[in-house]
Amino acid sequence: MRKSASFLVAGSALLGAVEAARANDFAAVERGRYLTQAGNCQGCHTPAGEEPFAGSRPLETPFGVIYTPNITFDTETGLGRWTKDDFWRAMHEGKAKDGSQLYPAFPYPHFTKMPREDVDAIYAYLATLEPVRKKRPENELPFPLNWRFTVKGWNMTFFEPGVFRPDPEKSQAWNRGAYLVEGPGHCSGCHTEKNLLGADKKGRHLAGGRLENWSAPDIRAGRHGGLEKWSEEEIVEFLRTGRNAHSAAFSIMSEVISYSTQHMAEADLKAIATYLKDLTGEERAAPRKPADAVMTAGAAIYLDNCTACHVSDGSGVPRFFPPLAGSGKVNNPDPTTVIRVLLEGARAVPTKTHPSPLTMPAFGWKLDDDEIAAVATYVRSSWGNSGGAVEADEVRKLRGLLAEGPP
Repeated sequence: MRKSASFLVAGSALLGAVEAARANDFAAVERGRYLTQAGNCQGCHTPAGEEPFAGSRPLETPFGVIYTPNITFDTETGLGRWTKDDFWRAMHEGKAKDGSQLYPAFPYPHFTKMPREDVDAIYAYLATLEPVRKKRPENELPFPLNWRFTVKGWNMTFFEPGVFRPDPEKSQAWNRGAYLVEGPGHCSGCHTEKNLLGADKKGRHLAGGRLENWSAPDIRAGRHGGLEKWSEEEIVEFLRTGRNAHSAAFSIMSEVISYSTQHMAEADLKAIATYLKDLTGEERAAPRKPADAVMTAGAAIYLDNCTACHVSDGSGVPRFFPPLAGSGKVNNPDPTTVIRVLLEGARAVPTKTHPSPLTMPAFGWKLDDDEIAAVATYVRSSWGNSGGAVEADEVRKLRGLLAEGPP
């Protein structure tokens, strides 16, 4: 009888341990799922319309095209043979399973800030996904950049491994926001200007950058920052819904909203806003005044083509047709995005909050380079905007690049 009782007690203890282990596994997987969303892993590792996380999406860089790897756990073409230690080394040091160097197009300079428990949780989540057998194409890089060991010199100069360390002088919300922006969110990958070797320019952190023929705006939200006029609540609204009274997300940012930020906890979005509002910019010198003839021509084109949605004073219809007056995209010193939207049009991201996307038509078929430059100049120089003039040669060059199409 005593043996039976002891057996039952031992069995109950064992069952409890198994249930606890399962609960811990579930918690790790859920944590990993959330961090995978926070890092927008699906955006980079999924070509449009193809299997999630199976890789082979082409990333255009100034040095050539890099194809993202398969991060499902297929044993031949994915991570099926990778251990947790292998995955940690990739995230923390930028090293593949075989020890070869990964290219920093994979944002390990940001992921290195993630602690081991977060990285292990992502590994646990990815291991639950359906494995997909899909071999990626060879990267299209010139010699000697096609030799991975060349990245060692880049790492010695620009890469500093190490997990995020909270600032004891800042609030818990600020530190959480800093971790998300600088770590898994890797926001400076798009929003920071790069030097000739593809590393972030010192002193230009989150002040705007260019990639894949788009100009990402300044997202510093303190004094003189690109989002200075945005409140914390408006930053949260934009990240959660893809729109606010100032702007709407499209293009690459639409992927960030769709795959990542709309799924994040409200507290984390508020933490990101707290951090961004603490980042200050620098006062910009007034741009050269555009020629009167260009402004007159641009005003006429705007009246004919733009006022129906954006209104004659550029105020737009907030949360439907974004205001142009005071817009960070419009005032960006780099006019690439303004030119491209005029040429190709744009489509606001559909989200859980706003499932019906809004679309701006393209005008590249209708307006020539001089006309696109004139209306862009007018918009960037009216209603208190200080974006500056746009030259027809800038339009011509971008039109040509877009005509070449994606790789």
